[in-house]
Parts: sequence; structure tokens; C-alpha cells
Amino acid sequence: MKSYDPADEMLGGFTSRDGTIEFYNRINALLQSGFKVLDLGAGRGAWYYGHTPEYKRILRTFKGKVSEYIGADVDTAVLGNPTTDRNVLIKDGLVPLGDGEVDIVISDWVLEHIVDVASFKREVDRVLKPGGFFCARTPHSFSYVSLAARVIGNSSHVKFLRWVQPNRKAQDAFPTAYQCNTLRAVSRCFEGWKNYTYLYTAEPSYYFGSKLVFHFMNLMHRLLPRAMTGSLFIFLRKP
Repeated sequence: MKSYDPADEMLGGFTSRDGTIEFYNRINALLQSGFKVLDLGAGRGAWYYGHTPEYKRILRTFKGKVSEYIGADVDTAVLGNPTTDRNVLIKDGLVPLGDGEVDIVISDWVLEHIVDVASFKREVDRVLKPGGFFCARTPHSFSYVSLAARVIGNSSHVKFLRWVQPNRKAQDAFPTAYQCNTLRAVSRCFEGWKNYTYLYTAEPSYYFGSKLVFHFMNLMHRLLPRAMTGSLFIFLRKP
């Protein structure tokens, strides 16, 4: 039986509250052709292999839009990422790039996995030019997704994700930490940076591939407090 996808019912292949459209639209608005962009936590480029509508592919594709698009990750799978101009491996928490080398750092669904946030922030600060942008998408610490992950624990994390997101590959599920996942934590960690961060509630992502569960969760998204349903869309500008 085919897993239900609400985007299949909409023109263009995306829903009216698509978080990927929202996040990458805003990044595209910042791009300049001469920029160097770093995807920090790029992995294997899982989105490239999935069933992605053309419009979303265009938004997520930076190769050819900027002078160089670089992928970086602790996982060696990044070395085969086809979406970038160049890929580098992070070792001992260090990104093998020069100081102030990039104009934009993107971390999409990465910050929730970072244990040593202070070290992560130092590397972002180091590789980013003055006036450069850090753009990240991550679950709010009090969202039902984050709360469920804590209850389940990392030992059962992969199995649980495969259950609620049938199309998700096991290799794209990672342990979570939620060390910098509230508005206050972001402000504290990046004190002194111009902060444009906001909460965004997208369509439900976890609904077991069921149309009925999707519509129930969609109702919950409208009734529950935003912190329980939303993700942090982090946009910061380095001084």
C-alpha cells in the first residue's frame, strides 16, 4: 500500500505550509553569485535521492547559483554528496576551511544532534565572514517530536523513525541532543549576532504514512501551542 503524502494532492507537489519551501526561499533571498556557501552537516545529500518536486529541487540546489557550494560532515558519506562543488570531512570538530572563508553557513536538521554547542558555534564563527549568515532549521526543544525522542531514547531512535516515517532511510537517522533548541538558547549561544530567528509550524511530518493520522495531527498543529508543534528557523548575521 502506497504511503500517503498530502503534497501529492497539491499543484506543484508541495503543501500550503511546507517548511522546506519556507526555509530555502529565505536562504535564496540572501544569495549572491559571488558567495561561498557551506552546508554544515550535508551528509550524503539524502534529499537529492528522494521523490522531490522540481520546484523544491531548484530551491535546494545552490551549485551553479554561487561561486562555490561546499558540503561538510563528520560522516564519510559526505564525500560522495552529488549536490555540491566540493566536500570536506570534519575531524575532531574542525571544518577544514580557512578563517572567514564562507558567506553563508547552512545547517538543516543538524543542530538537534550537536552535543558540544559551544565548539560548534566557534567553528561557525571561525569560517564565516563578518556580516555573513548562519541559517539553520531544527525542532523546538518542547515540540512533541523532541519530547517523543527523549522518551524513546537514542537506542530506539532509528526504529521509531522508520515506523512514523516509512520512507525514511535508516542511514539518515541520527542520535539527538537538543542542546540549543529554544529561542532563548539560540540568543544566548549567539549573543551579539543580529537575530532573525522565528518559530514556524509546518505540515505534520510524522503520521505513519496514514491520511487519517495526518489530518488528526494537522488539527493538533492548529490547536497546540506553537512551541509544541513548531521548528526553529534560525537566521543569524555575524557582527
